[in-house]
Amino acid sequence: MAPPVLVQAKGLRLSLGSAPLFEDAEFSLHKGERAALVGANGAGKSTLLSMLAGLATPDDGAIAFASGASVALAQQEPDLSAFATLRDFAMSPSTPRDHGGAPAHAAEAALETFGLDPDRPTIGLSGGEVRRASLARALAADADVLLLDEPTNHLDIIAIEALETIIAKGRGASLIISHDRRFLERVSTATLWLRQRRLYKLARGFSAFEDWAEAIEREEAYTLARLETQLKAEEHWLRRGVTARRSRNQGRRRRLIAMRAERRERQSMANSQAAAIQAARGAESARRVIDAKDICKRYGDRALIKDFSLRVMRGDRVGIVGANGAGKTTLLEILLKRREPDSGEVRLGENLEIAYVDQIRAILDPNKTLWEALVPQGGDQVMVRGAPRHVAAYAGEFLFTPTQLRQPVSALSGGERNRLALAVALAKPANLLVLDEPTNDLDMETLDALEDMLAAYDGTVLIVSHDRAFLDGVATQVVAPLGNGKWVESPGGWADFERAFPDAITPPTPTSAPIPRPQPRDREPARITKLSFKQERRVAELAALMPRLHDEITALEHSLTDGAAFERDPKAFETAAARLAAARAEHDVAETEWLEIELLREHLAGQT
Repeated sequence: MAPPVLVQAKGLRLSLGSAPLFEDAEFSLHKGERAALVGANGAGKSTLLSMLAGLATPDDGAIAFASGASVALAQQEPDLSAFATLRDFAMSPSTPRDHGGAPAHAAEAALETFGLDPDRPTIGLSGGEVRRASLARALAADADVLLLDEPTNHLDIIAIEALETIIAKGRGASLIISHDRRFLERVSTATLWLRQRRLYKLARGFSAFEDWAEAIEREEAYTLARLETQLKAEEHWLRRGVTARRSRNQGRRRRLIAMRAERRERQSMANSQAAAIQAARGAESARRVIDAKDICKRYGDRALIKDFSLRVMRGDRVGIVGANGAGKTTLLEILLKRREPDSGEVRLGENLEIAYVDQIRAILDPNKTLWEALVPQGGDQVMVRGAPRHVAAYAGEFLFTPTQLRQPVSALSGGERNRLALAVALAKPANLLVLDEPTNDLDMETLDALEDMLAAYDGTVLIVSHDRAFLDGVATQVVAPLGNGKWVESPGGWADFERAFPDAITPPTPTSAPIPRPQPRDREPARITKLSFKQERRVAELAALMPRLHDEITALEHSLTDGAAFERDPKAFETAAARLAAARAEHDVAETEWLEIELLREHLAGQT
């Protein structure tokens, strides 16, 4: 006997302006079914989730739920401004069908599962913390239908594997949008593909998606070829001089016109754009790019990196993985000599030209337009791979339309900001690419394009990522922490590292869904178990200060690289150089203070 249907959609249609986003979309979700929802950016995946959540209305069609079924949604960018603390937010309903939200104990347990303090104010949160809070709220609701929009973004591998366990043991149905292919392979039992305004369903998990998608594309190519043959025959008939005015020929002529329209539509959909990502090659670097020997870094009593040595050769693609807070970004900056180790030595090869895309996309100024981001010196030409390109043409390779070029960067979605940061960085000649979480918010087509670019790139690449499938596709070696400051290097991708060090990154004790409810305990003597309000406020201040300092440092570094700057105004040049040194020092002090408070938070959480 088939499990009961929890949600059924029939004939869904939605238009944006005159063009339909999707039409005649039909599917159902059964109890225990976990469906992956995939498709290109802009295909309407998040909109479809919003419809199921009751936050958007289709132009046509209907959505029916089983009697009494509850629905919870984890959005990409929820609004927390109406809530004083994360506990308040996590207890609130995420959809009109959430039936009142989660009880306090479930909300607290869910927040702590993702490393968040329930008493923390909602102001000053990073983008990653907002995403994790949204995920905690959805899981705490223990709903019959769980809707997840990019749930693995900003989670480390430990948290992703814990989430896999929670979802796999869920009692209801799940519909999940994600670019993380390994995650979808492990949790999904069905696949929905939103493509060219149509919704396809496969009653198998995402691991079967590639073969299924190829079969659909082959069938569509055959249909298009057959249409071309029919169209040629009809056009030949028309060219023979048959009088179109005769009534018996009007129907055939109308059919010819319809066939032409169908061909145009099929060709336009078949030729849908994919990002054409390429990197501008710089001068050839020395054969030995980075040589680190016995580097150590401590914060207080904690050894973040201890006696680690690494040699990176020209052409290597090094993946750096590890839990959040393990020191990945610190290690990266030490390897690039942007931060000094406590001991040890780092040597960089000659002729290095570095393109760096960091996690917070500090390379972008949110107040500038896309045009200004790509051409900061003005004009309409951007130098790409040593040749001038019109800014609109280059932006088009990263799927930006001409009308978007005049929009502010702040108006872009997360995936669009990521693509723009890559476009800005990859236009510069470089022989060392440094990418910190490059896969966040990218759709699978853009991920494939990025993988292809990195595979063909003849320079050196350092990649910080939690995307296991991406690492398997591009990395020639993986660097990861084993604990207590010890780091190791393993040849190959993530799967090779996992085989070599199976206990290196172990998820916490599996937590089944719903989030377990804590049992009452005898009252214990009062003790400090969380940060003070002053410390929480200081963390929020530092979290806001560090990106501003980073932006200022980047701008100053850029201005000082202008060879004519000193000649134009020596005094202004010296002032800028002095401010650059001061800003770097302020950033280091702020980062150290922030890390010390966060380590204290971890220590207090461990005591509980």
